[in-house]
Amino acid sequence: MTIAEILLEDFDIEIAMTRKILAAVPADRPDYKPHDKSMPLGKLAMHVATLPALGTKILTLPALDLTNADWPPLVFVSSEQLLHDFDTLAAEARAALAASTDHNLLQPWKFSYGSYVISENTRSCTFRHAFFSHMIHHRAQLGVYLRLNDLPVPGVYGPSADEPFTP
Repeated sequence: MTIAEILLEDFDIEIAMTRKILAAVPADRPDYKPHDKSMPLGKLAMHVATLPALGTKILTLPALDLTNADWPPLVFVSSEQLLHDFDTLAAEARAALAASTDHNLLQPWKFSYGSYVISENTRSCTFRHAFFSHMIHHRAQLGVYLRLNDLPVPGVYGPSADEPFTP
């Protein structure tokens, strides 16, 4: 198997689970914050929905400086738009990953914020950490926001209190 084929196995699983959580985000509470320092629910949901754009950038750009990166807006409009944006960006990221060669994925990739270097790991490592782990981290935050609003939390890696295992 190629590196891309291995990553695609994880990609398909993580994207499906992330979509499940995004579909549970309520449209009527975009400004909800569990703490003053927390990101509002709508903005956090849009951040998760647009993270596949980072995956595409990692796979297709020679490097990325966040000070001049073009990003989709993090404005929650509707549940339908949230899922549409996620589906579109996830499809683009999947296509970029499927087209990636081992040679490309093993190249060093500079990720920076101006002169501050965030990382210079291989593309595959950066893809896994800056995109996958980042998305999974914020997806988990969304689960907490749902629970704090007494809303059902979908099962992700297994059953949840709201989606128990039923054989």
